[in-house]
Amino acid sequence: MTLTPTTIDDRVVVSHARPVLAILALALGGFTIGTTEFMTMGVLPEVAEGVDVSVPTAGHVISAYAVGVVVGVPILAFFGAAMPRRGMLVGLMGAYALFNLLSAVAPNYEILTLARFLDGLPHGAYFGVASLVAASLVTPERRGRAVASVMLGLSVANVVGVPLATFLGQQVGWRATYVLGGALALVTVAMVLAAVPSVPGDDGASGRKEAREFFGSLQVWLTMAVGAIGFGGMFAVYSYIAKTVTEVGDLARGTVPVFVLALGLGMVVGTWVAGELAAWSVVRSLVLSGVIGVALMLVYYVAAPGGWLLLPVAFLVTATGSVLVVNLQLRLMDVAGGAVTLGAAMNHAALNIANALGAWLGGVVIAAGYGYRAPALVGAALSTLGVLLLLWSALLHRRTGAAEPA
Repeated sequence: MTLTPTTIDDRVVVSHARPVLAILALALGGFTIGTTEFMTMGVLPEVAEGVDVSVPTAGHVISAYAVGVVVGVPILAFFGAAMPRRGMLVGLMGAYALFNLLSAVAPNYEILTLARFLDGLPHGAYFGVASLVAASLVTPERRGRAVASVMLGLSVANVVGVPLATFLGQQVGWRATYVLGGALALVTVAMVLAAVPSVPGDDGASGRKEAREFFGSLQVWLTMAVGAIGFGGMFAVYSYIAKTVTEVGDLARGTVPVFVLALGLGMVVGTWVAGELAAWSVVRSLVLSGVIGVALMLVYYVAAPGGWLLLPVAFLVTATGSVLVVNLQLRLMDVAGGAVTLGAAMNHAALNIANALGAWLGGVVIAAGYGYRAPALVGAALSTLGVLLLLWSALLHRRTGAAEPA
């Protein structure tokens, strides 16, 4: 399906009779990535047993995926700016399927870690390109909804895909979860080919020019640091939720999917709340969510031995974290200048640095003998650092006299 693009106000628009189906196909990719990224956390004990390592060591495969995202975003954004969009989406999802299947057959810890790193490479680039394609399929006033619909696949994954994958991994084996991820990626490829029109790349795009403008801004670096450090607190507790529930809370292993579901519901609710708070103030909502996040980490530490008492706290942790994610995306786009595309993609890189940092530091304190409650204290420390960076960014913002975008 190849359609002729037109240009309206310097924006490429592709006339398409079935934009809903096309956006659904793009959202399925978000669902696939969201399911695959988070499902390892729910079956981490099974993964550790399967490759004969400790749970803290197995947590490094989560970090490996996150590092892959960080490495892949600038490389693919730099070299793929002028590529046809649909072809790039198909290539990214095809690679995602391949590396998920490699994870499923990995014979040892080293190969599994490599496979998870490779699987992370297409992550951020997919969301960046899919958002551009979704925006090109609709009228200007509907662009926000179209992009939000793509991101909704990620939120729904945490409510539906991750709990189901966790249950599947516990019943059939952890390798089945990666087979599921590969299958979803292949279905996405088929839907993109069937429903998404051929969208040209940007012939005038220059990765070098965007990179100079983007990485030359102090506000860009501060905003990404907030995501990379402050959001790491959530991953410090999320990565070890299975062991926290069973060993600290003394609940049955079968209750883990319920907690994973609560974490996913928190993300969906937090995403909606973030939009409402952004209308008030992006910067202030970031500071507010950061401060609440610190308090929640401390409550998480206290509530962990209480079993089911931890459930509402886990929900609130991811709800607050999702406010941070969405409004950091807006903040980064505000300070990115003319490099908005790179800014949208690099947000995922920063957040996956948080993924790697939180999982790694959580594993460090567990391995040091402080137990599965200790990552919550790590999370509180990371969230505090994030708030301090936000305050620095806000002070700099005020000194420059720039008005905050509505």
